[in-house]
Amino acid sequence: MSSLAGAVWPELPERPLLLVPLGAVEQHGHHLPLATDTTVACAVAEAAVDDLPAALLAPPLAYGASGEHEEFPGTVSIGTEALAGLLVEYGRSACRWAGRLLVVNGHGGNLDALRAAVPLLRSEGRDVAWFPCAVAGADPHAGRTETALMLHVEPGSVRLERAVAGETAPLDEVLPRLREEGVRAVSPTGVLGDPDGASAEEGAALLDGLAARLAGAVARWDVDPGGRLRG
Repeated sequence: MSSLAGAVWPELPERPLLLVPLGAVEQHGHHLPLATDTTVACAVAEAAVDDLPAALLAPPLAYGASGEHEEFPGTVSIGTEALAGLLVEYGRSACRWAGRLLVVNGHGGNLDALRAAVPLLRSEGRDVAWFPCAVAGADPHAGRTETALMLHVEPGSVRLERAVAGETAPLDEVLPRLREEGVRAVSPTGVLGDPDGASAEEGAALLDGLAARLAGAVARWDVDPGGRLRG
């Protein structure tokens, strides 16, 4: 794996693509660790980096905007404004030597910061984009999808015997209340979905799909107005 953290500067490829996993520290129900979003973002970037020419994997940005989870102990949120500022300054610095920068995002609460920071960086002439670790049809939080991914990527951290279902209504139905009152008001378990049935095999297939989609999106490098890499 091509790792920025393990490299020395004379070994770096010229104008590389820098992959930056972005996650969060927030509750993931009774059974998944607080670092789940960061772990998933790292796994997706790691699975793709060696298939991308002149690509480097950066150390993760492990804190994000998780205010909707702050009623649960363990959650640490730096908020949208601080995260956006961090991303801007990170991009300005890294793009002094990196040809392209791709933020691999593992947490939906980071989207507002990404949509503010990345277009600004692009308007300044820096080739920056972001990619979501999103699975079509997935439950929103700590349900079957994330549980399956974690069973594959970091099985020792999953307390499957403690897993309980949460609110299973579609996200668009609960989103207004979630934004107004937070996750705990919608789901006392902290789960939005149902982890029942998750398996490591399913997680492996999900990770392969995400990594392949990331690699294909990088090959096309088609960036929408919000800075998202299409694909």
